[in-house]
Amino acid sequence: MTLKKIRDEIEAGSSLSEAAAHHPRAFSEFFVNMLRAGESSGRLDEILDRVATYLEKVSTLQRKVKASLMYPAFVSLLAFGITTFLVIVIVPKFKDIFTSLNRTLPAPTQMLLNLSEFMRAYIALEIVALIAMVIGFRLYINTPGGRMWFDQLTLKVPVIGKLMQKVVIARFSRTLATLVKSGVPILSSLEIVAKTSGNKVVEKAVMAARASIKEGENIADPLAESKVFPGMVTRMISVGEKTGELEKMLAKISDFYENEVDAAVSALTSLVEPLIIAVLGIIIGGLVIALFLPILTLPAMLAQ
Repeated sequence: MTLKKIRDEIEAGSSLSEAAAHHPRAFSEFFVNMLRAGESSGRLDEILDRVATYLEKVSTLQRKVKASLMYPAFVSLLAFGITTFLVIVIVPKFKDIFTSLNRTLPAPTQMLLNLSEFMRAYIALEIVALIAMVIGFRLYINTPGGRMWFDQLTLKVPVIGKLMQKVVIARFSRTLATLVKSGVPILSSLEIVAKTSGNKVVEKAVMAARASIKEGENIADPLAESKVFPGMVTRMISVGEKTGELEKMLAKISDFYENEVDAAVSALTSLVEPLIIAVLGIIIGGLVIALFLPILTLPAMLAQ
């Protein structure tokens, strides 16, 4: 349907970029500006091929990161579900047994029974509170201040923060290199890069760089002040600006950080899997020990 409308608009005299701009849900600002650059330079086929390559690389990068985070998230959720099931369903079955002993229970066992009783008594309230927390959190991070806080936190989380930083740098470099190489004006390029960065901290830094260029200064200094971009990145951008080969430097940065993301994803997967198994083992093991501790100490109890 969208393509049919675009065809009709082109037949009515509009250019391809103008027709695409009327459908922002289907075509991003990045894509529309690339079309404009291709039309004005007479190299539309080359620009479209470049866009296709860019989108493939960005899609591959996003897929790798999502896959690396999906597994630990799923296992953590499964561990939480199993633990909740044990505490709410299994633990109460031992309560009658322990009550019949008519003895003082070990502290870990008594704490587990109290926790189980509390969770069973207020389970409806706990579910409502959990849903309210999730909804409240989502509403908060959709506000400008909440989004900035969440994006800052994402970049500071141990292990995952470094991975996300490499992802945003790779995406920033690849997008800006593609736009600059295609002939899109630098101010428009930076505005598009800021909007498509996916991170408010990076967006703020890029918009500061755009304002700096408007005043006749360089890109590198505002990026360095943001603390998001490492010194190597800002120095390479500075060299690219001075030598007139900014797109080449950005492409090198992007290639480097995409390889870094690959390595980080592999390291994260190999690190998280045994870590989650160990944590799950400690939790389940602790529950089992707390449940069987009174039985193990039964001879001593009877001797009293």
